[in-house]
Amino acid sequence: MKKIDLKKTFKQLYRPSDKVITDVTVPAFKFLMIDGIGDPNTAQSFQEAVGALYSLSYTIKFSKKSESPDFDFTVMPLEALWWSKNMDAFTDGKKDEWEWTCMIHKPDFILEADVISAKESVLKKKGLLAVNDVRFETFEEGRSAQILYIGPYADEASTIKNIHQFIHDADCELSGYHHEIYLSDPRRTAPEKLKTIIRQPMRSKE
Repeated sequence: MKKIDLKKTFKQLYRPSDKVITDVTVPAFKFLMIDGIGDPNTAQSFQEAVGALYSLSYTIKFSKKSESPDFDFTVMPLEALWWSKNMDAFTDGKKDEWEWTCMIHKPDFILEADVISAKESVLKKKGLLAVNDVRFETFEEGRSAQILYIGPYADEASTIKNIHQFIHDADCELSGYHHEIYLSDPRRTAPEKLKTIIRQPMRSKE
């Protein structure tokens, strides 16, 4: 059986255009999630959170694959929800004021018991205490606007403004959290070539 790749299964959500903003509907998905606050470039808690998510994800992957080849899946990219008490922080690039939830999408066949077992294994083998803060939840965004942004994270502001304008032009309003999906590894990719899906949930004005 082929390895399950949710990026291909849900390609309309994980392979958007980099030319035009699109209106999509995002269903309920399962995620490993962990919360924090601060600039991802400087906050140690962010790096620890990402490390915990990936350690758990790969532990779950290999555990399920050992049960059956039918359960083999590709680990999904890191995603993050961002918000702030001051919403201008998004468009002004004040990331030190951003609160966040880092998360990784999981196939539907992953269960809470798989996560609990993976946490025990990671704590025993690696001692990553941040795994204790990871939760397993179903998250649904619904109608959203999104685009593939290519370039440095620091230069996202104009693209975010364009998405917000797209939503307003559709006679809608922002709903839920600013969402980014990181398709590139910043350790191995030049800043100008980084690929990031930028998504913003929206709803019709009442």
